[in-house]
Amino acid sequence: MRVAVVAEWYPSPGDPVLGIWAHRQAVAARDAGAEVRVLALRRPIPPLAVARQLFHVPPAIEPLGRWIEGARTSLRPLRLDGLSVVPVAYLAPPRPISYGSWGYWMAPPLGRALDRLHREWRFDVLHAHNLAPAGHAAARWVRRRGGASDRPAFVVSAHGPDMIHVPVRSSVGRRACVAAMAAADLVVANSGWAARRCEEIAGRSLPVRVVHLGADLPSAPHSSSNGVCPRRLTAAPSGTVRMVTVAHLVARKRHSVVLRALALLDPARRPEYLVIGDGPCRSELERLASELGVGDRVRFLGQLPNPEAVARAAACDLFVMPGVEEPFGVAFVEAMAAGLPAIGSRGEGGPEDIAAAGPGMVLVAPGDARELASAIERMTADRSELTRLGAAARETVAASFTWERCGAQTVAAYRAALAKAPPPGAADNFSKT
Repeated sequence: MRVAVVAEWYPSPGDPVLGIWAHRQAVAARDAGAEVRVLALRRPIPPLAVARQLFHVPPAIEPLGRWIEGARTSLRPLRLDGLSVVPVAYLAPPRPISYGSWGYWMAPPLGRALDRLHREWRFDVLHAHNLAPAGHAAARWVRRRGGASDRPAFVVSAHGPDMIHVPVRSSVGRRACVAAMAAADLVVANSGWAARRCEEIAGRSLPVRVVHLGADLPSAPHSSSNGVCPRRLTAAPSGTVRMVTVAHLVARKRHSVVLRALALLDPARRPEYLVIGDGPCRSELERLASELGVGDRVRFLGQLPNPEAVARAAACDLFVMPGVEEPFGVAFVEAMAAGLPAIGSRGEGGPEDIAAAGPGMVLVAPGDARELASAIERMTADRSELTRLGAAARETVAASFTWERCGAQTVAAYRAALAKAPPPGAADNFSKT
């Protein structure tokens, strides 16, 4: 089975963590038996945040230079973990006012790239990540091929902003999402909530399948005499428990709630808090930590390469990310795979699915610093209980959230889509949006 993957968010030399989950799923599908090639959509236009810095006094040239170097390297074909990744450049207007329409801008260059790839390497399945804009652009190519005898099966994955923001910020964006799902032989959702949200956007039942993303399962630590796999909880010389969050520093991840919860805890038993990631909220969060009097307990490590970020998190004792708009959240299962219990927000798709799969995930009300502080205090009060819950978290991932399991389920989804694809010569019944 040959599979062409299309993604707007995909790692590059300039940003090795962008869309790392899409790459890991592609690798997992390859390891499960599929032949996979990737077309990565790249927009060689600086974002407004970078462009605005040129108008500062004095102008900030360095961020633009970094962006240019990153864009230049991202436009080179590469092999990543054995996969061929071919960049597809496209132009589009500024994101804030037009993101829902970007599929129209992506469609012509993506269509030419797909035509070339299909001539050279006739693929059986086209898998696009995100309903819009990439899914919409890919759907236009599928629709154009219509009843061609070699029309591949079309799978579109729904992940996050494509379900949460794009359909509500513009009618164009909503139509793009609906068109992508109308063209798809199968919609793949990363959680039960995401599957329900897709049907809500489409306004009808869909051929939809839930495929959870995964995590690597590190080698188990040595077992204790009672069979429990203990973690080293005293990573700091003082024996203080360490909490960690791995995420972009944006408002929806709710790092600020963690800082406020930290301030509510007894200073004598206050955990250390490592923040791995970077983003527009960093200076604001550093200032808040100082204002709350917890700055001496918080370390901002910035963005790290994914393997280093996972390793640094694994050396901690508790993963905390009470964010919102979390259809899944690979960071949760990566931490749990390393033996860290995790705290997420109640009502969010990913945390709810993970908690339903087994122990190791604790849910709190989003935005409630007091409930979060209570959960942290309860979980860190008894080291043996924290150890037990961490071992249980690891077992939950081993049973339900490995990349091997994700790869097998992804390939099964491809087979299901092939079974549903129109037979050779079938008429084009796809949406004309």
